[in-house]
Amino acid sequence: MLQRLRPVAGKAAMNIRSNSVAAIACLALAALSAPAAADGEPGTRSAKPKHPAAAQRTAPMTTAPQKPGSSGVKLQYRLESTPQLGRATTVVLQFEGVTAAEGATVRLVADRGLTLQGSSTLALPTGKRATATVAVVSEAEGLAYLNVFITQDGASSAVSIPVQTGTVAPALKSTGEMKSTPDGDSIITMPVK
Repeated sequence: MLQRLRPVAGKAAMNIRSNSVAAIACLALAALSAPAAADGEPGTRSAKPKHPAAAQRTAPMTTAPQKPGSSGVKLQYRLESTPQLGRATTVVLQFEGVTAAEGATVRLVADRGLTLQGSSTLALPTGKRATATVAVVSEAEGLAYLNVFITQDGASSAVSIPVQTGTVAPALKSTGEMKSTPDGDSIITMPVK
């Protein structure tokens, strides 16, 4: 049995409408707070990068360790993407701590299996943070290094930046021969050079 509501001085009709509007607003907020993808699975609220390379661009820089007696220049670095065979990988280098009046110099040398594109020397200004980007191309799968030699005021530093291409693990070369001692221990004998 359907009953008709009679407005009592216009108040009942207004309450029904305002309650309906509030209910619709609550449903809309509930729907917006739990977004669903086309497959019906709830989505995430954070914006995730769609490409792995974009995730690495925002990755923090790696700080190279400094040894006593080194140049005193702080080096931080980051690879912009995952190295791929035959493709250029951008390496971002950031230098700080140049105090010598004439600045500092940087020389870049790529290991065998890695080709450096562009200039292999850099000049760093005094008292300023300097950022450089260099490109390296992997010619083979495996681990190779981009070596960074920094010289300031007669002191020098050497930092090796690992560039791993593919999943091939580096193999250690052995020029020695495996032998057993009388006690049963295994040793590698190496020729003297």
